[in-house]
Amino acid sequence: MRVVTTTDQPATTAAAPAPGGRIGLATASALYVAAVLGTGVLVLPGLAADAAGPASVVAVAIVLLLSIPLAGTFAALAARYPDAGGVATFVRLALGPTAARATGYWFFFGVNFGVPVLAALGGGYLVAALGLDQGWVAPIGFGFVILPIILNFFGLRVSGRVQLVFSALLVVVVVAVVALAVPAVRVAHFTPFLPHGWAGVGLAISLFVWAFAGWEAVTHIAGEFRNPRRTIPLATAIAVAVVGIAYLALQFATVGVLGTGRTASAVPLIDLVSATLPGGGPIVVAIIAAVVIIGVSNAYLPAFANLGASLGRDGDLPSWFGRGAEAGAVPRRALGWIAVQSLVYTTVFFVFHLDLQTFILIHISSMVAVYALGMLAAVKLLRVGSAGWVMALLSIVLMAGLLLLTGWHLLIPAALALVAIAVTVVRRIRARTRA
Repeated sequence: MRVVTTTDQPATTAAAPAPGGRIGLATASALYVAAVLGTGVLVLPGLAADAAGPASVVAVAIVLLLSIPLAGTFAALAARYPDAGGVATFVRLALGPTAARATGYWFFFGVNFGVPVLAALGGGYLVAALGLDQGWVAPIGFGFVILPIILNFFGLRVSGRVQLVFSALLVVVVVAVVALAVPAVRVAHFTPFLPHGWAGVGLAISLFVWAFAGWEAVTHIAGEFRNPRRTIPLATAIAVAVVGIAYLALQFATVGVLGTGRTASAVPLIDLVSATLPGGGPIVVAIIAAVVIIGVSNAYLPAFANLGASLGRDGDLPSWFGRGAEAGAVPRRALGWIAVQSLVYTTVFFVFHLDLQTFILIHISSMVAVYALGMLAAVKLLRVGSAGWVMALLSIVLMAGLLLLTGWHLLIPAALALVAIAVTVVRRIRARTRA
């Protein structure tokens, strides 16, 4: 049964998985890898190396350990409550419609601030590799926004197969870059190990939240999985292992080859390949970067669209968007809205030449807010004493620390939460008027 709420009373049921879901273990693992590994490989190793020096490897290890209970908790929730609403559905079941509405708004409007980041990275990598004028960054960036939208209008059957290829290429390029870089590693680049102290490590940890975020994205399409209770935990475990090993190896190679003085480039992965495989290497990396960005967008767009449809279904957005929220359907109306929203965000970013880091941190603060309420919901929904419940309890403590690291960027999630509360107030006033 689907969650359908037309009043401000908490729902008590979640959508049942579609019988004979179309996504198997291989595609599910690919979606997780793309959503989590994603574009972080293109920019974060360099930024973290400049923030913490060689100790940035420690920052990666810490964030990896922190992500394990978070990923495990979302796997437990998605396997038991597969629904297009994802985390918003979990929060609705446990904490009521107002909290669920805020969670949905954070993801739908706040996490979507990451789209201009993808556009800027894609445009920047291709421009750098091909030697084009910087004026081409924006037009190429818009292409990275539009193409995945077109792919997803065909539905998960087409885009899921494409995603499997994208994720495989992503893993291959990381393995190849690290393998080429190992012979060029210099031990001298690892001293001093803590050039900026533990404060630098803290900054690197906050940056790598972007790298290890994404565990919640696939929860929105959990209803499309075959045998969710088996597929989701296995796919999560595979993704944790792949992502963790990839980032640790890449961070080690970045510091060992480039040190901490050359990594502030907008295209650090190209710098790393140029130092080990000059000539055609940067062009190959740029092409793979394009594949990575399209793959990440392809993983997130179904999540945004399914969430938008569920928000319309549950009355948190206009009901017109609710079509396609049922398992197996393609929510094209919500996808059309998220397309417009993404293009508006990207246009504002490029026209006003805004700071990339600001959009990254707004994305992160919105994501951490979603995680925090998701973990509170998990403590209430999962069986006390179970593995998922213990991981949720641990994750609450971790999320509190991450919320502190996001700083003033929490103003965006706070504003969206006020909107969610205002909707509740308006509904109650209307209900009393009608009564």
